[in-house]
Amino acid sequence: MKHQLNLRYSWTGTPIQHTDQLTLMGSCFTTHMGNALDERGFRTLSNPTGILFDPTAICRHLHKAFGSLDVEEDELFLLNECYSHWDFHSDFSFTEKLESLHAINSALQRTQDALMQSSWLVLTLGSAFRYVRKTTGQPVANNHRAPADGFRKELLEVTQIVDAIKSTLALLRSRNPGLQLLLTVSPVRHIRDGVVENNRSKARLIEAVHQIVEQVPQSYYFPAYELVTDVLRDYRWYDIDLVHPNFAATSYVFEQFEQLCMTAETRKLNDEVYQLTLARRHRPRFPETTAHRKFLADTAARETALQKQLPWL
Repeated sequence: MKHQLNLRYSWTGTPIQHTDQLTLMGSCFTTHMGNALDERGFRTLSNPTGILFDPTAICRHLHKAFGSLDVEEDELFLLNECYSHWDFHSDFSFTEKLESLHAINSALQRTQDALMQSSWLVLTLGSAFRYVRKTTGQPVANNHRAPADGFRKELLEVTQIVDAIKSTLALLRSRNPGLQLLLTVSPVRHIRDGVVENNRSKARLIEAVHQIVEQVPQSYYFPAYELVTDVLRDYRWYDIDLVHPNFAATSYVFEQFEQLCMTAETRKLNDEVYQLTLARRHRPRFPETTAHRKFLADTAARETALQKQLPWL
């Protein structure tokens, strides 16, 4: 008796390896994937300008970063005693205006620097809904807990998503022609939109990314959404909120990512680096013992040997 669906999927891109640099942007699921890659020695930059859910917000950030369009002071507003920007996460909100401004522009510069060197741009799309300020018609990425009646909710058309990502990728490739695009759809449910509305949103994202993959060379899709919602497909794979995939689920998705998108040699190196990552995190009960000092020395020797062998790690 079968207890799981088999997902038929084959990777058509070049295998991802440790010599690649990856820039990841998008929803909170991006952070899980970025952390897993970090723990295995990849060169990554994950969500440098904050968590973003709707694809047009991601594209605005990339256009700002590559258009050298610094955010100006008059774009910030004061709310709840903090200076914020409608397009940036509250991680960039501070009580001092110049501190917020510096944090935002530094993040945009880091994004540009990373993408100029990156082999891969990984975009995880979270929602096809976006919010627009009623007074100005300006799309926002974060409402910063401003009154809800000041915003209008919109469901993006598939063509809007496709056009935004294609034009953004064309801009990036004008500066970095070898940049490859990996698209995923976040399996996190946006229940605040409603169950039916969430499904409409995810359907538009899925259709949009497949159109992009069909139309744009060196663009690929990884089925993170299907792995969680169709293969795992049970609430035991979710956190207590029944919305976010739990540690076991995100680990499973990353394991599938390794199996499908990396060579056996890369996966072997992943395991070796991950064991060193776990060793660095170890917190001994008796740090003064000879055994623990030997453990530290052995770990340091393994790290040094690996760095000499593979200096790009």
